[in-house]
Amino acid sequence: MVVIDSETVLQAGMSALSDCDPVMSRIIAAGAIPALRRREPGFAGLCWIVTGQQLSTASANAIWNRIEVFFETLTPSALLAASVEDLRSLGLSEAKVRTLRAAAEAVLSEGLPLDILNQKSALEAHALMTAVKGIGPWTADIYLTFCLGHADIFPAADLALQEAAKLAYGLDQRPSAKSIGVLAEQWQPWRGVAARVLWAYYRQVKSRDGAPVTG
Repeated sequence: MVVIDSETVLQAGMSALSDCDPVMSRIIAAGAIPALRRREPGFAGLCWIVTGQQLSTASANAIWNRIEVFFETLTPSALLAASVEDLRSLGLSEAKVRTLRAAAEAVLSEGLPLDILNQKSALEAHALMTAVKGIGPWTADIYLTFCLGHADIFPAADLALQEAAKLAYGLDQRPSAKSIGVLAEQWQPWRGVAARVLWAYYRQVKSRDGAPVTG
């Protein structure tokens, strides 16, 4: 398994994408260069992803800052020891509290072995994550992308990726998760790098147009 853990790997992926797809070549040459974004794997990394779902970057960061202040060390046991009211007071929605508590219980029961998830195939790791109530395909894909660094994971349900593909490929409408998944097949085994390039392109376009950039 190739892991995106260095600028060298990221550059290799972008070079391969440029060779196989003229649209990727064009937007990379125009400045859609992703940063090497990694998050420490484990329970805190998963909590960070769940916290930021469907929120702007600013809102997600504000809530995460409160979480980091509240918990000296964010572990499954510590999260379960906090009351629902405590967690809600940090800015977490009821649905996110339920998801985080379900994830904490799954880690403690070894149903979700986050400490060895990097030893599993992407397919097996994805299945283990989505077996936890509240963790959907998007959450699992983002964890595998940013916490484990899988090079060939593509979060097809991500709205920013869909919008970026619409703009880059001149599509009439934003592609569905299924159709962008088909588009992404040409980028194997570098779909994770392609996702990073499209996110970079999305930010580039939105910043140029003066529109707010969501997380």
